[in-house]
Amino acid sequence: MATVSSKTTSYTNTKGLTLQEIRRRERIRRNIISYVVLSLVSVFFILPFIYTISTSMKYPGDIFDGRFIPNPVIEPFWYNFFGRTEMAISGLRYDGAFYAGWSRTGIPPFARYYLNSIIVAITVTFLQLVTCSLAAYAFSRLKWPGRNKIFLAYLGTMMVPGQVLMIPWFIMFTQIGLIDTLMAIILPGAFSAYGTFMLRQYFMSIPAALEEAAVIDGASKMQILGLIIVPLSKTALATLAIFTFLFSWNDFMWPLIVLHSDTNKTLPIGLQAFQTSYGAQWHLIMAASLIVLLPVIIVFIAGQKQITKGIMMTGIK
Repeated sequence: MATVSSKTTSYTNTKGLTLQEIRRRERIRRNIISYVVLSLVSVFFILPFIYTISTSMKYPGDIFDGRFIPNPVIEPFWYNFFGRTEMAISGLRYDGAFYAGWSRTGIPPFARYYLNSIIVAITVTFLQLVTCSLAAYAFSRLKWPGRNKIFLAYLGTMMVPGQVLMIPWFIMFTQIGLIDTLMAIILPGAFSAYGTFMLRQYFMSIPAALEEAAVIDGASKMQILGLIIVPLSKTALATLAIFTFLFSWNDFMWPLIVLHSDTNKTLPIGLQAFQTSYGAQWHLIMAASLIVLLPVIIVFIAGQKQITKGIMMTGIK
């Protein structure tokens, strides 16, 4: 029988449990169910990564043996990543992922692909942060005729698929002689309507009183942007930088179209070298994929704090 105490105003059921205790147990039960479901779903995302690591540590003949833990581990792992032709592995001789296709003159092809990807990703990220910040500041803080209509037209470009623009880009870059150069990859990614939209929304949430105070102190528009708006927008800028870097790092279709020589290829294109008409070298593909994944992990760890940290001002001193 349920009773209600006028002094404690707490509900007690026949088992002697208060209302707070019943709610606490229900919350624990819901949390357990949620964690179980999330754990089961996460398995589908983790298994391919585990399989990649496992395959990169196996000899070519052990790839389809069905074991997640290879035996042995250290020897095939080292040679799959950094093996050399003159090093024998149980009677087999082959180059590891890093030295695949190396003619022993100059730097290995995979190192060249890595360097090209780093140059492209960093340059595209930097240019996009600059151009998107300037455009977002113009659309959010400056007042000029037709600003909102032009911004809507600017957003309309997001509805155009990137595949539609590839042919005009290719014709234009052919005419100006940029085909088979890194600039052909950098220039199309130097600006972004999505990045401008995201930064504009963030800039608009910054108190206008800060900008007015800077104007009274004699600050110019560029000084306001560089000294006030940008420092207060580190969270949005870090998020845009991470998204841009990851997109540029993983871009495949456009580099495949405009890059022809091995000296200019990026990593997504270079991974094709391990798959030929005679078959795929899965142990080298998995090893190379892990090497490609390393900068992505570093970028995420470095920018995680900026993404999760809220630095927007809640008051004005």
